[in-house]
Order: sequence, then structure tokens, then C-alpha cells
Amino acid sequence: MLPVLVFLALWEVMARLGAVPGQIFFPAFSEVIGEFFSLIVSGVLAESFFRSLLRVLIGFFTGSACGLLVGVLMGWRGLVDRAFSPIISLMYPIPALGWLPLLMLWIGINELLPIAIIFICSFFPVCYNTATGVKNVARDYIRAARTLGASEIRTLITVIVPLALPSIFTGLRLEAGMAWRVVIAAEMVAIPTGIGALMMRAESLIRIDVIIVCLMVLSVMCFSFEKSLSYFEQRLTAKWS
Repeated sequence: MLPVLVFLALWEVMARLGAVPGQIFFPAFSEVIGEFFSLIVSGVLAESFFRSLLRVLIGFFTGSACGLLVGVLMGWRGLVDRAFSPIISLMYPIPALGWLPLLMLWIGINELLPIAIIFICSFFPVCYNTATGVKNVARDYIRAARTLGASEIRTLITVIVPLALPSIFTGLRLEAGMAWRVVIAAEMVAIPTGIGALMMRAESLIRIDVIIVCLMVLSVMCFSFEKSLSYFEQRLTAKWS
């Protein structure tokens, strides 16, 4: 915490002393905190935050679940891998926000648009990392399970998927924070509600303090999602990873 506290202290001192040109564009940290509590009391921040949170949760969990399912099938069955791998390889490099203009025409500007963007953002990395993790499971473990009489499904559930969990969680951690970045960008461009929309309204009113509050919320949520997944990974794999 010490570097963070030093940074905040320098921020406050520089703003108070007017060390940065254009004082209106560089509010003190104490002013930002004051605006943070003001937005909470008025309910504006809570409403925007929960709209963004709901979109992130729906898009992230549905995209991750589908990516996990397809990734396991790709890593488990060579035929599925040969069928889907070229498509995944072609579409994975496309940035999630690159789909935004097309989805605006297909879906329209509504609640489904940011969820669809987050779904795409979550699906491909989770799918790719899951398939890679399943493929990299040592064959000796699989042969041992089958020698001991385990069926295909039992081998998959009790041997392959647990050993692939580190790779799976790598994909989940990568996209846990990215989902928030994507939803903010989508709301800034096309959606009139949420944290991103609040930032755009603040920009039009030159409310730098409100913009910084939104960025702080975004930072905390990205950090929290990534740390939560790291915690669950350690709990699940601590005994054998």
C-alpha cells in the first residue's frame, strides 16, 4: 500500500499547489473522493455501476461457459479440433470491439449489444486456453486411468479437466478484467446507461472528477475480478498443482 499512498499524496499536493497547468483538468484527490460520495448519495453511481455489472456478469459467464465447453471438446476429440481450430484461429485475433459496428446493425442498440460484445471477448480466450490445457495433459495419466477401468467420460471429468485447470484459469483471468474494459467502451459508444455512459456525460460537462471516479471504479472491479479468480484457482488446485 505504501507506493499507492505516496502516489495519492503527491497527487493531492501537486493539485493543491497548482503544479499542473490547467487546474480545472486536474482536481485534487480529496475533491475526487468528495464527488465519489456525492455520486453514491445521489444514486447515480450505484445505478450506472449495477447496470454495467449485470452486463459483465451475464456476458462473461455465458461466454466463458461456451468457451469452456468448446475448448474441452476441441482438446478431447481430434475431429472437433480439426473442424473448429481454423475458425477459432481466424476469429480469435479480431478485437472484441471490432465486432461492435456489425453487432449494432445485427442486434441494434439495446441491452443485448454490450452482453454480446463481452460474450465474444470471453469466449475465444477461454476456448483457446482450455483446448491447449486439455491437449497438454500428459498421456501417461490418461493411460493410467483407462488401465484402472475408467470410462471416457470419467477420465475426462476426473483426470483431464482437473489437470487442465491452470490453463483454463489463465484464460478466465485474462478476460475477467478485459470484460470490464470492453463493456465501458461499448457503453461509451452505443449505450446510454452504465459507467461508460456516465463518463461520456461527464466529458460533455467537463467534469474531470466524475471521469476519474468512474476510472477508479473500473480499476477496482478489474482488480477484484482477477484476484477472485486467482483465489478460486488456488483453492481448487492448491493440493496438487
